[in-house]
Amino acid sequence: MRATSTHRVMTQPSPGEHSLGFLQPLFERIAARAASSLPFVTLSYAQSIDGSIAAQPSVPITLSSNEAFVMTHRLRSRHCALLVGINTVLADDPRLTVRLCDGDNPRPVVLDSRLRIPEHAKLMAHPDRRPLILTTPAAPPQRIERLRALGATVEVMPADERGRVALPSALRHLAARGLKALMVEGGATVIDSFLRQRLVDYCVITVAPRLLFGGLKPMGEPCVPAAAPLAFAEYGYEPLGRDLVIHGTLAAS
Repeated sequence: MRATSTHRVMTQPSPGEHSLGFLQPLFERIAARAASSLPFVTLSYAQSIDGSIAAQPSVPITLSSNEAFVMTHRLRSRHCALLVGINTVLADDPRLTVRLCDGDNPRPVVLDSRLRIPEHAKLMAHPDRRPLILTTPAAPPQRIERLRALGATVEVMPADERGRVALPSALRHLAARGLKALMVEGGATVIDSFLRQRLVDYCVITVAPRLLFGGLKPMGEPCVPAAAPLAFAEYGYEPLGRDLVIHGTLAAS
């Protein structure tokens, strides 16, 4: 498999995918936006009934059913890039590959404002697409050169008011690289930032029948100043295994 920025976007479900037919409108939207100047952004994550994505920060937990895991890998296979924050890398050490279905691996993208990614992270040994790490001017120059020598692509982006990678700049950079279909998986800070900045085109949220009292919630802080609630414009609910999948587009502000 060639490690290029091009990616095949399929618009017809493959055999054995019939239970995921509710995702077909998403795949059609991705294909329709291929000529856009910004990537199509799909936000996908799993949460408990009380809105938690983990029991506590930096401690991974399995929430989804096996069927939902298959759905996640199907979604990965339909996007050319898969973005996570550095805290997800440090906590989970993910591979971010497609393993539970047929399809290409997306390009791993990591938001890492100070370049804390370990040199031994699994992403640094990705089978065919080494990570694209987006950082800020706060990153030590020697770390940039070291990670580049190990095969990663490191790009310095403008920082936002909190010192994190400015997401609009990051999206423009990804589009310039030909990465026009972006899947965002987490963690909490990344989910919160994409939603607050209204940068999500489509949501696929898996709700697991569990309660995590006092768990980590991606939208746990109030908006200051208060913002209008985000609403779904077109949406659906689908049972999947023991879970419930809520999916759809977000209404324009």
